[in-house]
This record gives sequence, structure tokens and C-alpha cells, in this order.
Amino acid sequence: MARLFFIHCAVAISTVLAAPALAADDEAFPALLQRLPAEKAHFADRQKQLLTERYDLADRHSSGVLMSRGKPLQDGVRVRLPAQTTWAKLAALTPAEIKAQGLWPQGFLPLPHPHHEAGGMVFPRPLIDETKRQTDRDLTRFDLDFDLPDHLLPDFPAAIYLTTRPDLGDVARGQLVTLANYTEIFADILNPKQLEGLRLLLTPFPQQQFNATADRRSVKPHLGVACFDCHANGHTNAATHTVGDVRPNDHRRRIDTPTLRGVNIQRLFGSQRALKTLEDFTEFEQRAAYFDGIPADAARKGVNVLERGSQVHFMAEFQELLDFPPAAKLTVFGTLDPALASPSELRGEAVFFGKGQCATCHAPPYYTDNSMHNLQVERFFAPSTHNGRTASADGPIKTFPLRGIKDSPPYLHDDRLLTLDDTVEFFNLVLGLKLDDGEKRDLVAFLRAL
Repeated sequence: MARLFFIHCAVAISTVLAAPALAADDEAFPALLQRLPAEKAHFADRQKQLLTERYDLADRHSSGVLMSRGKPLQDGVRVRLPAQTTWAKLAALTPAEIKAQGLWPQGFLPLPHPHHEAGGMVFPRPLIDETKRQTDRDLTRFDLDFDLPDHLLPDFPAAIYLTTRPDLGDVARGQLVTLANYTEIFADILNPKQLEGLRLLLTPFPQQQFNATADRRSVKPHLGVACFDCHANGHTNAATHTVGDVRPNDHRRRIDTPTLRGVNIQRLFGSQRALKTLEDFTEFEQRAAYFDGIPADAARKGVNVLERGSQVHFMAEFQELLDFPPAAKLTVFGTLDPALASPSELRGEAVFFGKGQCATCHAPPYYTDNSMHNLQVERFFAPSTHNGRTASADGPIKTFPLRGIKDSPPYLHDDRLLTLDDTVEFFNLVLGLKLDDGEKRDLVAFLRAL
């Protein structure tokens, strides 16, 4: 249930290489524009095959369970089991036995980037289309596309809830907020500093793949990307990229974009949690993470150095207004109101605080301990490489808040868990909980109520 926080990082190459060096230093842009689209289908087919082997990708949503803006929540366990086994049989084995018998489900291994050797920011099609419609800015990459089906992704556009104006509900009113409409939507809601912070969060700046240099991955020279291209409406659209603080390339993590809702109550930021304030992280993004942590690339591609005392502070001030979605069944303490909750949700709450041990890390009211924990998932499998990504130890990952978690699929830091049902099965094995089928269903019901 923990999800690793985000870091915008990217590197762009097209073929399988041992390290993320840029091919464009030796290849002119017209040659890249001819070669990479020709290779695109191969890597797309490779990723589609991996996803199909690991998951049931069907559009099978839950009856009556909706995200905040009405998108149906996907239902059921989607990770495929090894042949001749069941979840109950797996749960009865020790980690050493699962590893020795090669029974760890492939869908519980780290998920590769759509083209892991190339890496870089990749956006879902709905975000690309709406951004182009409003601003005429095209976030399409000519070398690769996003890989997961839209029905497995969050609501788009997402609702925006503000800590300062809970009476307004969704202040975006079903619109994707961009530079084309932000003043119209927010002029009478935000103070001048907050409005300027929002403008900067919506302003595109050069990034590794989207810039004006000859090794970009956009057909035309590009203004760049904005913070809210990934964190659309201050939430998430599940845009993905690869972390810049791990080498060699096959160990770099696919990073899911987490929501910024409730970021005001969080205390750890960045892929390795080395950043302690939102201001630090905002500045780091522009100076380093946008360019894969390579200072020379940042200088060459047009790094945007933000002024700390005004711009960074203003951007952080707006982000810290982003609230969790309303949860009608929760009390002021963050627990279920027995008069409003269903019997299944109440049973799930008992599992969460009891046998499931979830509250050890996910404490109410926001369901996080603002810490990091090492799940040591490598106990269950031998290292192996899949589509350029070596499955090995993840190391410590952040305890992400679970408030509003139903709005933020897929789960874990690299998207490997497509549904909350997958997430419960994953932690049931990793933590050795021995939950029965009824307890698992009830726990999912409780998580959907948060």
C-alpha cells in the first residue's frame, strides 16, 4: 500500500544500451526522427506482451464504486498466478520456498518503463489530447507511447479540493487546468501569491525529452513540460518516467506519479527521501531531476533556475492547499463512523488495525507515518531481467498516505499493482498475514472508503 514518491527524471535513447548515454551526440536529428519511430512498434509489442503475460488487463469495473469524479474503479485481482497454484497455496509457503520453486507472481516483480532502456517522461493519451486542444502544446513522443490502458488509470481530469475552500468541492468543475483557463477558474479563489504559484506549476520548462535541442523526442522544438503535466489538476494522471538517482540503467526504477493531494502533511520528498521540504523538492526538480540529474544536460538544454524566495515559495504554497477528497464515512479522527459504514467496511477496518497490521505504517487520520520501510521483497525471487529492467531489491520506500487511495491507481512506486485487490494480495504475502478471502474483500472495502 506504500507508494514511492515521485521524481521527474528522464533519459532518451532508443536501443538497448548498458547505460543511459544520449545517442544524439553522434546522430543528427533527422536521422533520429527516421530511425526511432521505425523501432517504436518493436518496443511497444515487447511491453504489451509483458503486460499481457503478467496481468488481466480487462475493463472489469466494480459495481457502484466510483472515483471522486465518477470513473468506475477497476475490480478484482489482476496479477496472474503461476500455473498450478493459488493465492492460498502461496500464502502457506515461506519466502524461501516461494523463491526456490520460482512461484513469485511475475506481476509482483518491478514493472519496466514502456521502453526501459530509453526511459524518460511518457504521458497518457487523454492528457496529451486535452493539453494540445487547450494550449496547442504536443506532449507526444515520436519514439514511444504510454503503456497502460486508460480504464486502469485515475479520473481525468481529476477534481481539485482546496484546504482553504472545502465549501466549493471540486473547484476545477471537470476541467483540466492549464495556462489557458487557470485565471478564469481561480482568480476569485486564490490570493495573488498562490495564483502566481499555480501559473508557474502550469508553465512548461525544458526537460530531457521535451526541449529545443537536436536530441529531443518531440517532432518540433518544444517549450518543455510543466509540473502539472504529470500532476494534472494537482493529482496524478499516472504519467511515468525513470528515476535518475540509480545506476546502472537496468536497476533504475519506473516511477509512478503520485497525487499531490495532502502533500501539506508529508515530510519526506524525492526518490530517496533526501529532501525535507516541498520547496527543496520543487527547486530540485527544475535544476536536476528534469535532466536525469546530469548538470551538463541541464545547461545545454535550457535549465530553468527558479528564484527561491518568491517563485519556489509561491509554487509550494499552492501545492500545500491541495486537499484530500471528501470521505463521508470517516470521523474527524479518520476512522469509520459506524452509523454510515457498511458491515464489510467495518470488518475491513478491524482487519486494517488488527490482523492486517496496516496501521503499523499507515496511521490515521491521513494513514501514513511519514517514514520509510524496506519490504525486502527480494526474499521471494531470484534476480532476473525483463524488458531491460532487472528485478532486484527495491530498498526503502515511502509510506504514502492512504486517504483517497481509490482515486490513485495503479499502486506501489512503479505501477506494478493495478488494483487495490492486487495490493492486498501483495502485502498479504510480503508481510505473511495469512488473511482469508473474506478478510481480503473486507479490507479492500475499507480502503475504498478512505
